[in-house]
Amino acid sequence: MPLRMAAPTQSASGWTLLLLVALWQQLAAGSGVFQLQLQEFVNERGVLASGLSCEPHCRTFFRVCLKHFQTVVSPGSCTFGRVSTPVLGTNSFAFGDNSSGGGRNLLQLPFNFTWPGTFSLIIEAWHAPGDDLRPEALPADALISRVTIQKSLPVGEKWWPDQQTSLLTRLRYSYRVICSDNYYGDNCSRLCKKRNDHFGHYVCQPDGNLSCLPGWTGTYCDQPICLSGCSEQNGYCTKPTECLCRPGWQGRLCDECIPHNGCRHGTCSIPWQCTCEEGWGGLFCDQDLNYCTHHSPCKNGATCSNSGQRSYTCTCRPGFTGMDCELELSECDSNPCRNGGSCKDKEDGYLCLCPPSYYGAHCEHSALSCADSPCFNGGSCREHSQGTSYACECLPNFTGSNCEKKVDRCTSNPCANGGQCVTRGPTRLCRCRPGFTGAHCELPISSCARNPCAHGGTCHDLETGLLCTCPPGFSGRRCEVQAPDQDACASGPCFNGATCYSSLSPDNFICNCPYGFLGSRCEIPLDVSPGFPWVAVSLGVGLVVVLVLLGMVVVAVRQLRLRQPDGGDDDDSREAMNNLSDFQKDNLIPAAQLKNTNQKKELEVDCGLDKSNCGKQQNHTLDYNLAPGLLGRGSMPGKYPHSDKSLGEKAPLRLHSEKPECRISAICSPRDSVYQSVCLISEERNECVIATEV
Repeated sequence: MPLRMAAPTQSASGWTLLLLVALWQQLAAGSGVFQLQLQEFVNERGVLASGLSCEPHCRTFFRVCLKHFQTVVSPGSCTFGRVSTPVLGTNSFAFGDNSSGGGRNLLQLPFNFTWPGTFSLIIEAWHAPGDDLRPEALPADALISRVTIQKSLPVGEKWWPDQQTSLLTRLRYSYRVICSDNYYGDNCSRLCKKRNDHFGHYVCQPDGNLSCLPGWTGTYCDQPICLSGCSEQNGYCTKPTECLCRPGWQGRLCDECIPHNGCRHGTCSIPWQCTCEEGWGGLFCDQDLNYCTHHSPCKNGATCSNSGQRSYTCTCRPGFTGMDCELELSECDSNPCRNGGSCKDKEDGYLCLCPPSYYGAHCEHSALSCADSPCFNGGSCREHSQGTSYACECLPNFTGSNCEKKVDRCTSNPCANGGQCVTRGPTRLCRCRPGFTGAHCELPISSCARNPCAHGGTCHDLETGLLCTCPPGFSGRRCEVQAPDQDACASGPCFNGATCYSSLSPDNFICNCPYGFLGSRCEIPLDVSPGFPWVAVSLGVGLVVVLVLLGMVVVAVRQLRLRQPDGGDDDDSREAMNNLSDFQKDNLIPAAQLKNTNQKKELEVDCGLDKSNCGKQQNHTLDYNLAPGLLGRGSMPGKYPHSDKSLGEKAPLRLHSEKPECRISAICSPRDSVYQSVCLISEERNECVIATEV
């Protein structure tokens, strides 16, 4: 019969019921279990605690209350839990040694808190007259015995035996505390549940720490251990003993970089690089720079010289010609035999068969004379001094010692690289083999010179023609075909920072050129140097001219106003000035008595008794107005006859000051200026006059 929890009493309050519900939930998910194993109960007399006998005998069951440690155990709430057993026997009975705890005598009280290490335990034996074991159904005196203990108890598998004896009964039992599944530690406080999924791969150690499964590492054993030697930077793994390469790397350990797509004879140290091997060049290392070594194109012992990009030159041995020195020359082709001798090839040279009267290796010696008429084709014969030899002077277009040969411009084989020599009258032409040009077929023609590959394809010269290596996304003999769903701008066809747009044009893209460039790919620079800003300069000059004209008009108006003063006409002014001249003769200081001073020097001011205005006038800038008749030589001649005389006698000139209340005298040194100035005060007219002497 399974154990069951004791039902609450009818007097239990609402909060007690809630507490029990909470305890039940805690028991269902407890962190540990307190186990009590009843081994033997002795009640030989079959009596109750009150001393009364059980009728007919004591049907015994037990109630256990587990609570926190108390020095004096008092009845009350079982804080750690309670449990009841069914009727286990009558009077005295014992259980076999069942340490595994699978029998009815094993009582378990689970808990879901940290085990404190101490406890208090109450074990009660009760008599059940009937089958109803509820507390309210039992008589009040049905208690047989009560055992109370308070002890410390560590967590562990070990059973702790104990025995309690009273006057009438004896109880032998054992107890221990073990952790529930997935709980570990000295007090069952560490939760650890083994797992092997995306969130971790581990089992739990006895102390609750994680122990990673083979091939996993990390705090929660969620990081796989990659294949031994797998590059940490270039590789990774999603499961143990795996090595997955990151983009740009390859190999079992992801330690080999992937070269640029299309790289043929190159290596790399970083991804997408193409470092050419010795003897190769170009973006894809597909241009043979050491064609002589790789292909040995020169024949018949010729010397091969590399000229870069699959080009080479063969230096032929004597007797051979052609681009690869594959053509054997006949030594008779050079017409070594003279005087009409016939040439015959031999393995080690040639032999000249001379006509009659000629001898020598090349038939160069003649036994004839001019009397034998040896010159052909209209040539004239000339005897040598001894008369035993002669020389022929040939007509144009003929040559040879006897003028027997017609001049053939192709005889010297002027056409290189296997070209065919053709004469057209006086003109000699060379018919070149495919791939060569020039007057003598000496210039190789590069099929890639006109950039036939579209969309940034790389052109290669081959013996059979040209070959285009297309960038990703393009194909065709000239890279003119764009693959579906490919962006024509991906290959960067525009130059000089131009913006590329995909379109339906033949090139599948349009380049928006920046300022200063043009062309379908913005490859043509323009001369955008700024010209001279004629418009701005013209506007500035016009504005200056207008301002100058306005200034001249203002000056002219002002001069007109000065020449026509208010209050009188010219005659009145002239009379006034004459009167002023008489006054000057009586009041001006002779020039000999004046002290020379600098014209720019500060004026000396005599303020007389009025000292209040003295300081104000020392720094005052005077506005001198010269009298019209005293302007000196060159000013309005003929109007004032006494002007020249006055200048010759150093006559003083007068100016009017704006401040008549001050007496001012200023003397200008003749060494600094051509003027001498004196400022006088006229007491009668109360005005300051400045006289200037030349």
